[in-house]
Amino acid sequence: MDWNFLQGLLSGVNKYSTAFGRIWLSVVFVFRVLVFVVAAERVWSDDQGHFECNTRQPGCTNICYDYFFPISHIRLWALQLIFVTCPSFMVVLHVAYREDRERKHRAKHGENARLYDNPGQKHGGLWWTYLLSLFIKTGCEITFLYLLHYIYDSFKLPRKVLCDVSPCPNVVDCFISRPTEKTVFTYFMVGASALCIILSCCEICYLIARRMVKLKQRGTVRTSSRKIQSDRNGLKPPLTA
Repeated sequence: MDWNFLQGLLSGVNKYSTAFGRIWLSVVFVFRVLVFVVAAERVWSDDQGHFECNTRQPGCTNICYDYFFPISHIRLWALQLIFVTCPSFMVVLHVAYREDRERKHRAKHGENARLYDNPGQKHGGLWWTYLLSLFIKTGCEITFLYLLHYIYDSFKLPRKVLCDVSPCPNVVDCFISRPTEKTVFTYFMVGASALCIILSCCEICYLIARRMVKLKQRGTVRTSSRKIQSDRNGLKPPLTA
């Protein structure tokens, strides 16, 4: 993993994020990416090699492992991190598109001409892009949590599982390596994911509430200006003797 490249991408996203978005990025980078790379990946690295069943039937252990672990936790979390972080880069790409339009506009109309007051300011299409990225991130988080719970039936890994899948001759007992440690990491990653969902929902509510306040203020200003204008138009000239 190129940490400088990842840090540059996260810094670009952090530059245009709100306070909730910055906290979200910190949680993703510190409590999920670092834990995933430094600790969790090593816990699951020998998962299949230490998955044992009390049978010597050729192929039975491999089939039972594939039956109970159709996709490894670590690979599912890797896909989750990819799908969750990618929507944030939509904002960076939109800002880059605005900056490119700004450069072309100045090259055509002069250096003093401005197309945007601030290309990174969240208004207009960029506001919708940012809000859409939040909905996509939240949807991905919830989807992967549901998949993790659905595939493994719970977030707790059992110490022993029963397997009767062919070519096993009968019901055999299979044992998972380090189930307690893996359960702890699973709960930790699930908790971090739930925290990210809460932060994303708070940011969505914050953006919508702030937008509604601004629209209400604009409507009040326009109503006041129209009232003043109508009052001026309704004034009659003073009578002279």
